[in-house]
Amino acid sequence: MGKSDQIKVGISIGDPNGIGGEIILKAFEDTRMLELYTPVIYGSTKLLSHYIKVFKLKTKIHGITSIDQVIPGKLNVMRLFKEPFIVKWGEVSKEAGEIAVKSFQTVTAALKNSEIDVLVTAPIHKESIQSEDFNFPGHTDYLNQELEGESLMFMVADNLRVGLLTDHLPISEVPKNITAKLIKTKIGTIKDSLKKDFGIVKPKIAVLGINPHVGDNGVIGTDDQETLIPALEDLRNDGTLIFGPYAADTFFGNKNHENFDAVLASYHDQGLVPFKTITFGNGVNYTAGLSHVRTSPDHGTGFDIAGKGEADPSSFIEAIHKAATIFKNRSSYEELATNPLKNLSRKRR
Repeated sequence: MGKSDQIKVGISIGDPNGIGGEIILKAFEDTRMLELYTPVIYGSTKLLSHYIKVFKLKTKIHGITSIDQVIPGKLNVMRLFKEPFIVKWGEVSKEAGEIAVKSFQTVTAALKNSEIDVLVTAPIHKESIQSEDFNFPGHTDYLNQELEGESLMFMVADNLRVGLLTDHLPISEVPKNITAKLIKTKIGTIKDSLKKDFGIVKPKIAVLGINPHVGDNGVIGTDDQETLIPALEDLRNDGTLIFGPYAADTFFGNKNHENFDAVLASYHDQGLVPFKTITFGNGVNYTAGLSHVRTSPDHGTGFDIAGKGEADPSSFIEAIHKAATIFKNRSSYEELATNPLKNLSRKRR
């Protein structure tokens, strides 16, 4: 693949008071990354130059004002901000949130317009991004509004994929938000993603119970018996390879997850605590179910270590690799779906 054919990776800068800029620059300090991808950071050359100086990095950047100016083999930076920004490491500030939102919204528009191929987002702070113009809990909710499809928070690593029925909800709100329709929609999205994005022909999906011990036949809540189990039975009757519900407390400890292509958890911590415990540093947050590919690292803004030079770019690097792989898999799937005779010809060779 020549440089002109490289996947164009749009990158939002995240909260400038956090570790986003550091992990982005560290990721491309290894110039071999530039042989694989053409990155476009939506931010500020002044801000990134400041990070380079603070962290004593060797990364070189190339400032641009239009997507037409992108140069393969360079770390391109789309100049969005002329006003200087004084970094205050680890602080929640309205100004930092405005920068994070503008970067994210601009790169999302570029994704919609096919100016870039995939989107990789650096971490944002959910409090600082809130405003009258941007009232979303995070990246996923905004992308669900802007892109086609129904989004699913899908945490992925080489040997583990965990989807969420509900994500950024208070625990008290979880049961009443889980409906048969939601269950069937999320499982359908996981099944579709496993086929198109990960190349798994007949995916096997495990589902974790809502209540402890799957409710113990109604002793610890009736949500599983009344809502979850009937919905799963309907899906099985339709031919979906769905298993469970399983008690969440032992599922990962006995490595039962290794028997499935994906796991659906009922709520945020039920899925993300074991996922991050098993994969931390190598996991990726993938927004499945949408018309375009977006990934992010499996961690937050890292305010506790911001400015110290301690941030590990491993998960961010993995997010770039995963976005590119999914993009290629999806393109191949669509090509074969529109030209099945080509696929048949390949099988006969």
